[in-house]
Amino acid sequence: MANLHGFDANRVEPSTDFDPLPAGKYLAVITETEMKPNKAGTGHFLQLTFQVIDGPFKNRFLWARLNLDNPNVTAVQIARAELSAICRAVGVLAPNDSVDLHNLPLVITVKCKKRTDTGELQNEIKGYTKKDSSPPVTPPTAGTTPAPSANGVPPWRR
Repeated sequence: MANLHGFDANRVEPSTDFDPLPAGKYLAVITETEMKPNKAGTGHFLQLTFQVIDGPFKNRFLWARLNLDNPNVTAVQIARAELSAICRAVGVLAPNDSVDLHNLPLVITVKCKKRTDTGELQNEIKGYTKKDSSPPVTPPTAGTTPAPSANGVPPWRR
C-alpha cells in the first residue's frame, strides 16, 4: 500500500497513449544515460534517453541501446560506431562519462518498424547528425501546430 498524499484525479489531465512519431528528423538532446546488464547476463548496454526539443512532438522521448559490452563482436562494433556518430553529432569526441553527452542538441533520424511480437509500430533511431542552422524536417501531423518559444528563439538555435 502507498500513501498518495491526497492525489485528486479531477485536477490532473489523464495521460493518453502515445502513437509512434512519424519517420523523420528531429532536434533532440540526450537527457539520461544508464549502463544496464543485458537479458542473458553476458554483457551490458548503454541505454540513452532522447528528448525531442522542437516542433510539434516537443518533449516526446525515444530510446537507444548500445551493446558496448557483449560477447558478440559485431554487436559491439555496431554500438561503438553508433556511439561515435553520437559523439560527433554533439561535438564531444572523447567523453569521460556518458553524462558528458547530456543536454547537447543533435538531429536524430527516426524510422518506424513493426514489432515482431505484437506487430505494432514502434520508433527506432537510425542516425545521428550535427545540428545545423536549418531546422530538421518533421512530417506534418493533422491538428498539430508547433508551440512558439517563450522568448522567440530557443537556446539551442542561438
